[in-house]
Amino acid sequence: MDEASSPTRPDLTGVTVLQVIPELDTGGAERTAVDIAAALVAAGGRALIASAGGRLVAEAEAAGVECISFPAATKNPARIIANAADLKRMAKSRNVALIHARSRAPAWSALIAARRAGLPLVTTYHGAYKRGGGLKNLYNSVMARGDAVIANSHYTARLIRERHGIVAQRISVIHRGSDLAELDPAAIAPDRLRSLRAAWGIAEGRRIVLLPARLTGWKGQEVLIDAAAELVRGGDRDSDFVLAGDAQGRESYRESLIARMLRSGLGQRVRLVGHCADMPAAYALADLVVVPSTEPEAFGRTAVEAQAAGRPVIVSDLGATPETVLAPPEVLPDKRTGWRVTPGNASGLADAIAQGLALSPEARTALAQRAQAHVRAHFSLAAMTGATLELYGRLLGRM
Repeated sequence: MDEASSPTRPDLTGVTVLQVIPELDTGGAERTAVDIAAALVAAGGRALIASAGGRLVAEAEAAGVECISFPAATKNPARIIANAADLKRMAKSRNVALIHARSRAPAWSALIAARRAGLPLVTTYHGAYKRGGGLKNLYNSVMARGDAVIANSHYTARLIRERHGIVAQRISVIHRGSDLAELDPAAIAPDRLRSLRAAWGIAEGRRIVLLPARLTGWKGQEVLIDAAAELVRGGDRDSDFVLAGDAQGRESYRESLIARMLRSGLGQRVRLVGHCADMPAAYALADLVVVPSTEPEAFGRTAVEAQAAGRPVIVSDLGATPETVLAPPEVLPDKRTGWRVTPGNASGLADAIAQGLALSPEARTALAQRAQAHVRAHFSLAAMTGATLELYGRLLGRM
């Protein structure tokens, strides 16, 4: 099943679904868990999320979701077995009808609990997990063991079929959806933009190139710093480069980025601003958004959100990006919604940034309109929640 088809809304009144995820902090899997839970509540069901907590708990609870403190992040085999027993008791005491697991370690606990309780299990394959030896591949395989398996892109669905040999009929491709109304620049009050610009310490009139991602090597922060250095050496005096994301304990990597900036003579032209709580304003403030990942993105939510905000976007040409960003050779240059560049190529990234920043106002408007139309057609929050609830309904015989 593909979410592009119009889902039939099932009757989920009174149905309780338990989602299990390590934490409810920032990230696509976490964001999706909260969005699906809120949609289930709105449909008359009861939504539970078992996790170790995080920034999104308050939002989930405000939407009527019950958040349960649970050590879902553990990879300790003994704890995973104990968690399975706890999940089974939790499911029985709360009359859970279906369990939905969104990460590998808690998925093993959820699989055991679901089988022992006689409940259907849904798994969502959120990442292009790295392969390894026999034990690593066995560990990854749990994400393909659900009664239904959600792939967040066609790219991910191909990985599942190739790596785990499961039939296509068990896989549902449901792209992540974004709240397009929330991302509309017209919905962003000017004071939010002024406040964020001041928090970042960037003067009015400066152009902003934004990389929103947690600080980890494969997200490509080093590539952007090298591209920024090329642009500055080439005469760019008007652009600042913002790395917005938590280090999440990777302080040595953060320090290495600062050292790289200093070696490149960039001074304050690159800013590490940490976690950004107002991403719609961040996109609206940016003149251009880059996602220079050096490993495949299983989906690429940032690229979708940037396009929804009408911002030129540059992504690495690997993983699911051909599904999210339209660019030559798949489309003609005048049909592009962004740029796709060779992963790890700082010069290619610098060239694309220069092209994006050089767009005339007319070309920029036309690009934004194409990008927003592409996102509305394929990556809306309503499409994602509708397809997921329809899948729940089929498994529960509620269609």
